[in-house]
Amino acid sequence: MDQLVVSVRQARAEDAPQVARVYIESWHDTYAGILPNRMLCAMTARGQTARWRAAIRARGRESVLVAECGSYGVVGMTSFGPARDGGLGFDGEVYTLYVDPAFYGRGSGRALLEGAFGTLRKRGQSSCIIWAHAKNPVRFFYEALGGRLIAERTAQMMGDAVPENAFGWRRLALADRTRAAH
Repeated sequence: MDQLVVSVRQARAEDAPQVARVYIESWHDTYAGILPNRMLCAMTARGQTARWRAAIRARGRESVLVAECGSYGVVGMTSFGPARDGGLGFDGEVYTLYVDPAFYGRGSGRALLEGAFGTLRKRGQSSCIIWAHAKNPVRFFYEALGGRLIAERTAQMMGDAVPENAFGWRRLALADRTRAAH
């Protein structure tokens, strides 16, 4: 697929419905057959819009960026901030990174990760961790951009055990092994 010309910017409250759409569509595409259907069906546009609007407005620990592409509008989103578990030796964390499934592999994910790393650097952070479901194929995206598998855990989501892998960057820089994005 062709690379897109995307711009990455701080999310605004009015972006919340599009952020919620990308988040839900990405979860449905990525986690179908991996997570229980009841978990995926519990995600509503109304609930996710409220969640993301609150996160965007708070401008606290969590920051939200969006990737836009011309007339398509928001095609991806990421949220990030200080690492929630400092015990692994990373000071920054990307909490979420999702791209509209219609735009996978076209550069939006990379642009969002570059934006998140740039903001973390400006805040004085020097490293980053990302937790992903162990069966999420995005692991190859993270590895191609220089993330190293550094830890595993089992989290609980709606009462279900969910295996997760952590990918870490000791420096806030992406590898140039690929231009593919998720």
